[in-house]
Amino acid sequence: MLDLLVVDLGRSNYKKTWDLQKLLHRLRVEKDIHDTLLIVEHDPVITIGKSGKESNIKMPEERLKEQGIDYYRIERGGDVTYHGPGQLVGYLIFNIRNGLTGIRPFIGCIEEAIIATLAEFGINSYRHPKMIGVWTDRGKMCSIGIAVKRWVSFHGFALNVNTDLKDFELIIPCGIPDVTMVSMQSLLERKVDIDKVKNSLIDNIVKEFKKGSYALCQNPI
Repeated sequence: MLDLLVVDLGRSNYKKTWDLQKLLHRLRVEKDIHDTLLIVEHDPVITIGKSGKESNIKMPEERLKEQGIDYYRIERGGDVTYHGPGQLVGYLIFNIRNGLTGIRPFIGCIEEAIIATLAEFGINSYRHPKMIGVWTDRGKMCSIGIAVKRWVSFHGFALNVNTDLKDFELIIPCGIPDVTMVSMQSLLERKVDIDKVKNSLIDNIVKEFKKGSYALCQNPI
C-alpha cells in the first residue's frame, strides 16, 4: 500500500504551486489522494504569513515587482520569508490526525528530517527551544511555516542550499530582528549538489514520518 506521493516540481512559479497545494489539500481532505510531498525551487518571491507584519518587508511592493520579485500574503503560520533559486522548498499535504496529534509534533518531525539531512553533509544543526525552524551555531538554516485545515496540512519548509543570502536583506526574516540566515553553501564554502540534498531530504522525511512506501512523480494529478 502506498503511503506517500513525492512530486518533484523542479523550478516553478510560486502562485502556480500555491494553487496546486490548495487543490491537493482539498483532494486529501476528501481522501482522494495519498499524503503528498511537493519539492520545488521557486522563482524569487516574498511571502508573509497570516500574522506577519508588513513592516518586516524593507522594500515597497512596487519596487519588488520592478526587480522581478513576487509578493503574496498567504495562510500559513509565521511571518515573512524569501524563496528563490538554490533553495529547496517542501510542501507537505498530510493528514495529521493519525499518529501526530497536534501541529507541534508534526513540525518537530520536519525539523528532525532537516537536521538528519544536514548531518549527512557534515553540518551540525539543532531545534531552537523557543523558535520554529532549524538552526546552526552561525545562524538559521531552514524556515518552517505550516497551515492545517480539517486535519490536513499544507505549506512547509524552506532549506537554504545554494541560496543567494543577500536576498534576505529585503526582509526581516521570520520577523526576528538581527537574525542571520545561512545556507549549506555558506557553511561548507562550496556549491552543494542540490539533487543530492533533495534525495536525502526525501529519504529522511520518509523515515521520520514512518512512511513504509512512496512513489516519485512529476505530476500529482
